Amino acid sequence: MVKKNKKTENPGHVSQRDMWLWQSRDVSRSVVILFAGFIMLYCTDTLKMSAAIVSVIMVVSKVCDGVANAFAGWIVDNTQTKWGKARPYEVLIIGLWISNWLLFSTPASFSMTAKIIWVFIMYTLVNAVFYPILYASNTVYIARAFKKDQIATIQSIGGIIIMLAAVIFNIAFPMMIKVVANDGAGWSKLAAIWAVPMMIIGVLRMIFIPEKYDIETTAKEKEKLNWKEVWGVLKKNRFLWILGFCGFLFNFVTSMGVQAYYFKYIAHNVGMMGIVSAANIISLPLVFLFPRWIKKFSTSKLMVVGFVISALGYLVNFVAGANVLLLMIAQVLVGAGNVPFSMLPVLLVLECADFNEYKGLRRMEGTMTSFTNLTNMIGAAFGSAGLGVFLSMAGYTGSTATNSSASLMVIRLLFSLVPMVLYLLVAFSLMGYNKLDKQMPTIREGLKAQKEELDAANVMKSEEE
Repeated sequence: MVKKNKKTENPGHVSQRDMWLWQSRDVSRSVVILFAGFIMLYCTDTLKMSAAIVSVIMVVSKVCDGVANAFAGWIVDNTQTKWGKARPYEVLIIGLWISNWLLFSTPASFSMTAKIIWVFIMYTLVNAVFYPILYASNTVYIARAFKKDQIATIQSIGGIIIMLAAVIFNIAFPMMIKVVANDGAGWSKLAAIWAVPMMIIGVLRMIFIPEKYDIETTAKEKEKLNWKEVWGVLKKNRFLWILGFCGFLFNFVTSMGVQAYYFKYIAHNVGMMGIVSAANIISLPLVFLFPRWIKKFSTSKLMVVGFVISALGYLVNFVAGANVLLLMIAQVLVGAGNVPFSMLPVLLVLECADFNEYKGLRRMEGTMTSFTNLTNMIGAAFGSAGLGVFLSMAGYTGSTATNSSASLMVIRLLFSLVPMVLYLLVAFSLMGYNKLDKQMPTIREGLKAQKEELDAANVMKSEEE
């Protein structure tokens, strides 16, 4: 009897080893992002900085981030080493975590001016130095480490690993804040507790997952990328702008960090935040259905449905108050709806790269990933900064005894109706991506023919030599 090969039967098959190793760095990176959701609380309640000043720091830092993203993708797209185009940059995850630890280790003895400078520098190192290149290299790396069907499996089913890490963090971290982070030294210790294992986990895929596929279909892809070509793609690929706009709004919502304020001042129990976050476990099995749904409906349509579901969850938040059951129901809806856009944007960037190549442009996975990261980070900055601005305008003081009813209402709105409206806007915007969905079968067939022609030409050239 002939033994059947799973890879032959299912081109999307990925071994358990590769699945876990690939997600290792994304798990590490995701935890840093979750950490960022507590920066406003840390600065206002521990460092005693005004929310408005923290907002200014974030906005100014994002100017640096914009410059960094302009170069990050270009650097990765122009890299050629024995280890590949993107793989060498994985080591930057270590610098990311060291900077994050230093950010949450601002010396208490510093003057307020020194604290502001320290926070700005460390926040900028995290968001404008290490993160942009790590983010830009991700799409380039996965496109050369796995085949297209495998990528869909990794980004969907593999996403459950990241979700589990996020659930563990969201359950454990608020409890750890309550026990450990009672002062500046406690926050520093808490950041170190997470930094050490996350640095180790973060470098695993660089060590064990090689770049092994040459995906370029034209000789031009081997040439050095110039800025004229970059501007050409930004002008001609409107689908990339749709993705960037949606990423901006999505990260605006997810980066506000209003949850900590809500559970502290509305629910009056920060520890409850971890219990409510545990409800996300219910939505984890959904990711196993994503590969089938993607083939049937497309990635972008799956995202549209997800955002509508999340919007419903935020509506429930508005009436939940301190009711644990309603908050958990809302969390399940929001968490389940967020999963597609959280886990699958790489697939849309790769579709945009195929569109570029089909139109005679360079693929530029790294450059386009940098562009989407730029819009993501700007959205995150405006979300975090917006929280500070709104709280300051409403008279937030950082003290339960002196907070006004206006500041409490702002916290409620930012936890419910504001994100609901923004998510509905994202869903509407993503409908404009449908035009590319319809073109993709033709594009893939065209690129397949180009690849076969290039391979045949290379074989002929080798025979002649």
